[in-house]
Amino acid sequence: MTRRIGLDLRSIGAWQGVSLGIAVMLFAVAAILGVQARSLSQDPALDNRAQLDETGQAGVVTVVTRGLTQVLSYDYTQPDATRAFADQVLSGQAREQYDTLFASLSERAPGQQLMLSVVVQATGVRELTTDKATLLVFLDQTSARADDEEKSVSAAQLSVTAEREGRSWVITGLQPL
Repeated sequence: MTRRIGLDLRSIGAWQGVSLGIAVMLFAVAAILGVQARSLSQDPALDNRAQLDETGQAGVVTVVTRGLTQVLSYDYTQPDATRAFADQVLSGQAREQYDTLFASLSERAPGQQLMLSVVVQATGVRELTTDKATLLVFLDQTSARADDEEKSVSAAQLSVTAEREGRSWVITGLQPL
């Protein structure tokens, strides 16, 4: 009988050792996974919601498309309308570029009777966070002058930066590609 008890005690001791070993391994795995989860949650790439937030994408695309169409179109008989649109949708570096372009157009357009119209053909959101977006925009611009018999059409690709100001988006950067 003594022998049987010894075997049982050894079996129990062995199981306790195995159980302790498994518990230590599980704790180690949990610690490693916890560290990895923390590093992943702090990854800046996770801030990019461009592929995940369809509503956010649609909102910024609408503002940028409408804004570019309005500020890059120009009618020499109504220059103030274009400037008013720029006041609403442009800020920062984009506004500075626009003001330079607008000053040049204001000088030349009346004599040439220049009309510009823009159609945004495609827009893709490259990056989207809660307060900033980067978009790739393809557009066509048609120009017509009084002395030209034909309109000329040119295509452009822009990298556009938009930032949230309050509850709305404004275009803050325009980079031709």
